[in-house]
Amino acid sequence: MSIDPIATGVPAPDVREGDSMLGLAYMAGGMFLFSAVDTQAKFLTETLHPIQIVWSRQFGLLLGVFVLLAIRGLRVLHTAHPRLQITRGAVAAVSATLFVIAVSYVPLADAVAVSFVAPFIVTMLGALVLKEPVGIRRWSAVLIGFAGTLIVIRPGLGVVHPAVFLVLIAAVCFALRQVMSRALSRSDRTETTVAYTALVGSLILTVPLPFVWQWPTSGLEITLLISIAIMAAFAELLVIKALEVAQAVVVAPVQYTLLIWGTMYGYLVFGQLPDGWTWVGTAIIVATGIYTVHRDSKAARARRRLAGKISAP
Repeated sequence: MSIDPIATGVPAPDVREGDSMLGLAYMAGGMFLFSAVDTQAKFLTETLHPIQIVWSRQFGLLLGVFVLLAIRGLRVLHTAHPRLQITRGAVAAVSATLFVIAVSYVPLADAVAVSFVAPFIVTMLGALVLKEPVGIRRWSAVLIGFAGTLIVIRPGLGVVHPAVFLVLIAAVCFALRQVMSRALSRSDRTETTVAYTALVGSLILTVPLPFVWQWPTSGLEITLLISIAIMAAFAELLVIKALEVAQAVVVAPVQYTLLIWGTMYGYLVFGQLPDGWTWVGTAIIVATGIYTVHRDSKAARARRRLAGKISAP
């Protein structure tokens, strides 16, 4: 039986300040692409089944993995933690499917706002399970950011479609997926995690696919399905790389930018203009993200000064 690094509570490896900034950049790019994917997926749910949309989303990643296997062989699938890899792939497929099903009933802006429980869960698991250091000020920043999401959600809580609870479950799965990515990065290469995500997710989604498949009837549907496949593949890779080079507690607040992109896409595609409370919540979320980056940089400088004093003769 392989050892589950999440269960062991092994301390996370040290991360350089430059790596943290690179991780933040990776995560920001991933969130931008994921938001674009969600927007296209919601648009397609008007004519296609959510499972077919999610399967198409996985297909681009799967093709990339097949090319990788052809070039490097089966050693790409070598992992120290096969059970954790399979679990992560399954959780990723469930998270994506639940979210797409939910946005077919729930407005995109509301779904994105509710999904912001995920960064809080990532921070909590990163600190309690992966033993990543989180100071009181960073905890406060995350909690204030979470309060900002509640301000955004407030206008939509009067009439909540039951499907919103699918968003909550999807957010929990998304957080678990990210923490597992962080744990796997200690021993497995990024390409290995991507391969298992594509293979396991595609296998799970293929089972119900024959019962819901509908052939696209327009060029726009075909274009969007291809676009979803490509963008989701790149977004997945960027998020994995972010958690590979930086601590989960550092990059987690960047997920709040989904609100910015979701608002933009919601207005441009669906004509949904946020109200004043949404802008207030957005300002709080962005401010806490910037503050978290500042605290991480300050802590990194302090560690370098301490290391210099210790190494000095």
